[in-house]
Amino acid sequence: MSGGEMTIEPRLVWPVGALLGEGPAWIAEREALYFVDIKGGRLHRFTPRTGAKETLELGGMPSFVVPSGDARLVVGSGNRILLVEHDGSIVGVLGEVPMPARNRINDATVDALGRLWFGTMDEAERQATGALYCLDGGAPHRMGGEAIVTNGPAVTADGSALYHVDSVNRTIWRFTISEGPSISQVEQFLKFGEADGYPDGVVLDSEDCLWVALWDGWAVRRYAPDGALLLNITMPCARVTKVAFGGEDLRTVYVTTACVGLTTSERDAQPLAGGLFAFDAPAPGRPLPALAAASYAVTEDRAGQTTRPRWS
Repeated sequence: MSGGEMTIEPRLVWPVGALLGEGPAWIAEREALYFVDIKGGRLHRFTPRTGAKETLELGGMPSFVVPSGDARLVVGSGNRILLVEHDGSIVGVLGEVPMPARNRINDATVDALGRLWFGTMDEAERQATGALYCLDGGAPHRMGGEAIVTNGPAVTADGSALYHVDSVNRTIWRFTISEGPSISQVEQFLKFGEADGYPDGVVLDSEDCLWVALWDGWAVRRYAPDGALLLNITMPCARVTKVAFGGEDLRTVYVTTACVGLTTSERDAQPLAGGLFAFDAPAPGRPLPALAAASYAVTEDRAGQTTRPRWS
């Protein structure tokens, strides 16, 4: 491995103990970091200015959260993309993705045009039935990128390229985004070895450098656009899932982690697993765009809601 091992010490922000912490997103209008616990069915909110730490019991398997253009939240869960009020009430469904029964939506991002890019995965992690999708014009469109577990994606600032993670095969691909939209001209961007762990969530900063969380790799890494390793930051737990840039200047890196699947001895060795961490970035991130109204149409939540969840 080339690249610098910086003396950055991640600090514990919230010992939330998430089973599968994931999908962190800085919502600027709320000055807060939102993230999910997929296996716990929870949406978490951390407000640095006040120190408030709040949890919403959403149920299901929420896998990502991003802002919508009408100041609401967009949450992927199961095979559905939901529009959610900040008080936790589900407004409606933005899309339902046809997929095998064992599959679910995983990670997501929004590009500069306000389109939602997201992936699906086989929950049993056995078959390559996951794929990359784009929610545009009111419906999710399958883009390709078949994999057992998809992660990312991340889109460059100019909207020309997309990074797509095939976690099980330890590979990050870079696609060209074409009109339609569609993806083409695939190239292998990074290939990881067994000692590295598995590439999980990715995000791009203001210099179009790619930040990669390494599941079972005990680390967060930053790569240049040409694939050169720039930073390797050691984390205090193995199952690192994704990072997000937050704060007024977008120079704080928040890191989600997981404790799901760890043995008793592994949990004893990493008691902070499942916590939310933070450290200062060498370069600022980019604001996360809101999902554009033109990208989706709201339909009734046919599953309904018998109770309205509350933040606590």
